[in-house]
Amino acid sequence: MKVLVTGAGGFLGSHITRQLLEAGYEVRGFSRGKYPNLEALGVHWVHGDLRQSEDVNEACRGMDAVIHAAAVPGIWGTWNHYHSINTVGSRNVLQAIREHHIPYLVYTSSPSVTFGGDDQSGIPEDVPYPEKWLCHYPHTKALAEQEILAAHSPGQLATCALRPHLIWGEDDPHLIPRLIERGKAGKLRIVGDGDNLIDMVHVKNAAHAHLCALKALQHSDDAGGLAYWISQQTPVNCWHWINEILEYAGVAPVTKRISFKAAYRAGAFLETLFALLRIKSEPRMTRFLALQLSADHYFDNTRAQNLLGYRPLLTTTDAMAQLKSALNS
Repeated sequence: MKVLVTGAGGFLGSHITRQLLEAGYEVRGFSRGKYPNLEALGVHWVHGDLRQSEDVNEACRGMDAVIHAAAVPGIWGTWNHYHSINTVGSRNVLQAIREHHIPYLVYTSSPSVTFGGDDQSGIPEDVPYPEKWLCHYPHTKALAEQEILAAHSPGQLATCALRPHLIWGEDDPHLIPRLIERGKAGKLRIVGDGDNLIDMVHVKNAAHAHLCALKALQHSDDAGGLAYWISQQTPVNCWHWINEILEYAGVAPVTKRISFKAAYRAGAFLETLFALLRIKSEPRMTRFLALQLSADHYFDNTRAQNLLGYRPLLTTTDAMAQLKSALNS
């Protein structure tokens, strides 16, 4: 089977690509950048931009399936930037898939598409999308997710959306380095009571879930048209987990606190200030971030277990041991 992976050179995308190769798939990558290390493994490449329909169309030519992992993440920036890539870019993928009669599409979504500010404690995937959005990333990802799930048509196009939460790993270029950097600078604060529970997922498990989803779409009529939480399937205390990571890196634990209300007010102030001054860098705090850092985010993983057959390859204990070894090497 020939599989196109959009965003194949990214953190998650590169792990998906490697696991596909190991499983015997023929892989084509699609991105703007070049990744010679993956090309050396046998990945064919089409360079282009999700926002350009002709680029996406060329990338999809001759493929049997698409894993659409490319997106622009973050909590700060213009609507047009996020919408043009996350929503319109996904629309271009759907259009090309239909034109080339590709039967399978696995979409990398996000749990934030359902986050409206309240605790998410053991919730199923079918909770409604929020009516208001505090940043453009979850809004534009939700729009794309809805279009992709609505496109599911048994016998013609099987689609699903995966919602991995807090992807990390020992080769993580984003979350772990940022936590360590802010911890060293003394810029981390426990927001709220510090008792919030979160699901997270090691990148190898998140990638594995995409292969599970692709196989499920091929072999089960029940798997398509649905969203799935993807996690370690055992929640952890957010701040205990962060402090464990900091300990591995030789950084003092986070002990200073800020109330949720104070963090939320600070976020609102900084958002206004940055918008007025047209500052492009991300504020240290936003309203969305204050809510994210203080609320529960853990999910009912039954659907992924039963319909995708997804179970983590790495337990949290083993994954953390690998991270500790990497940070101490």
